Amino acid sequence: MKKLALIFPGQGSQYVGMGKALCDKYEVARQTFEEANEAVGFDLQKLCFEGSIEELTKTENTQPAILTASVAAFRVYMQETGVAPVYSAGHSLGEFSALTCAGAIAFADAVKIVKQRGKFMQEAVPIGLGGMSAIAGIDKSVIEAACLEASSIDEIVVVSNYNSPEQIVISGHQGAVNKAGEILKGKGARVIPLKVSAPFHSPLMQPAADKLEQEMKKYTYNQFKWPVISNVTALPYAEPEKIITNLTEQMVKGVQWQASMEYMANNGVGAAIELGPQVVLKNLMKKNAPSIVTYSYDKAEDVKAIEQAFEKKAESSDTTKLDTLAVITRSMAIAVCTRNRNWDNDEYQSGVVEPYRKIQQMADELEREGKEPTMEQMKEALAMLKSVFTTKKTPVEEQIERFNQLFGETGTRELFADFKMPTE
Repeated sequence: MKKLALIFPGQGSQYVGMGKALCDKYEVARQTFEEANEAVGFDLQKLCFEGSIEELTKTENTQPAILTASVAAFRVYMQETGVAPVYSAGHSLGEFSALTCAGAIAFADAVKIVKQRGKFMQEAVPIGLGGMSAIAGIDKSVIEAACLEASSIDEIVVVSNYNSPEQIVISGHQGAVNKAGEILKGKGARVIPLKVSAPFHSPLMQPAADKLEQEMKKYTYNQFKWPVISNVTALPYAEPEKIITNLTEQMVKGVQWQASMEYMANNGVGAAIELGPQVVLKNLMKKNAPSIVTYSYDKAEDVKAIEQAFEKKAESSDTTKLDTLAVITRSMAIAVCTRNRNWDNDEYQSGVVEPYRKIQQMADELEREGKEPTMEQMKEALAMLKSVFTTKKTPVEEQIERFNQLFGETGTRELFADFKMPTE
C-alpha cells in the first residue's frame, strides 16, 4: 500500500451544493453539518445546499462552509475506507481542516474560529485598497524581485501563495500589485487579476492576524493523530503549542504549498486524497509532485478509484483489518508529532533521530520491495517509539494512549497481546 496523505482545499473552492451528495447518502455527513449549524448559530447546511453563490462566497460564510464540507468528507472517508494518512496538509483555510481531522482542534471550535477569521480578514482592509494577481510563466525569483521593485514606503506587494512552479500569487496594495504586474508582463509573464475581497497572506492582514491570535487563545488544542504540515514552514508541526503561532503567521506570510507537497513526495508519499469541494489541489499536485497519485473525494469516479486502490475497512465496528505495514508507518507518524520536552541535543540524537532514521530506512525498503514487515521488524518499530517517548519525556498516560491508538487503528491488538505498556 502506498503511503497516503490527506489534503484539504481552501477558500475559492466553494460552490452551491457542496456536501449535499454526501449528506444524502451518509448519516455521519448529516451529523457534521448539524454540528456546524449549532456552532455558527445559523443554517449553514441550507446556505451550502440552496443559498446564493454571492452569500456563500462572503468570506465569513465561505470559511466555515468549506471547513464543514471538508470534515464531512473526511468522516465519510474514514467510515468507508479508513486508511489513516502518514501526513496531512491544507491550503490556507484548509490547514484548519487538516488540524481538525488530525484531532488537534475540536470541530465545533474550528467552525467558530474560522467564521471569526473570515470576519477579521474582511474587516482588516477596506474594499478596493488591496488586490491579488496570479502570475504564471516566469520564475519565482523574478516575481519576488518585481514585488520588491514595485513596493514603496506607502504601498507594498509580496508573494502570497507559492502554489506550484507554474502558479504564484502576489498580494498587497492594489497600486503596488498593478505595478508589479506590469513589470512582470514586460518580462513575458501571464498576469491574471483575481476577484478577491482582500489582499490575503500579506502584511496588510496584520490587524486580522492580531484579532485571530486573541480569538484562538480562547480554545484548547490537542496532540496530533498524525503529522500536519504547516503552510508557513512547509514542515510538520512540532507540537500543538505551535498552532496559534503558525495560523496567525499564515495570515501575513506566503502559503508554501509547493514546498509542502515536495516534502511529502520526498518522504515517501505515493498517494493523496483531496477531501473537500472541487479538485484544485488535485490539479496542483500534477505540477508539484507528479509522482503522487491524487484523488478527489468530491468526484464519484475518484471515490470508486479510492475504493479499488485502498482495501476497504472491515464492515464490523468490532473488528479492524490487520494492517502490519501501518504498525511501522503509524509508529513513525506518532514519533514525529509527539511533543518534545527534552532539550539535550546528544540524548535527542541517540534516542530520537537515530532510531527513527533506522525505521524510516526499513519502511522505505519494504515499500520498494512490496513486502509486508516481519514480526521482528514491527517490534523494532515499537521499540523505536518507546525510545522516542522516553527521550522526549512523554508522560506515561500519553504513551499508553498512543500505543492503544496504534494497535486499535492497525487491528494488531491481539498480535501484540504480550506487549508491555510503559509504567511509572
